[in-house]
Amino acid sequence: MDSRGLDYFVLAIVIIGAVNWGLIGFFGLDLISWLFGSMSLLSRIIYGVVGICGLYMLSVFGRITSMSRA
Repeated sequence: MDSRGLDYFVLAIVIIGAVNWGLIGFFGLDLISWLFGSMSLLSRIIYGVVGICGLYMLSVFGRITSMSRA
């Protein structure tokens, strides 16, 4: 099964999460909390989706590693 579309979608979500963490680290600005409220239901859902996408990217990493060994 070709899951490249899902891989790209998840990668985009992970990049958005990484940019948010960069903003927190460099400027103390949590963009998700600023846009949707501090720990509101919507911001918690967004944080959860970013976390799940990060875990999914571990499988993408595993597939890339196994392809390079073949």
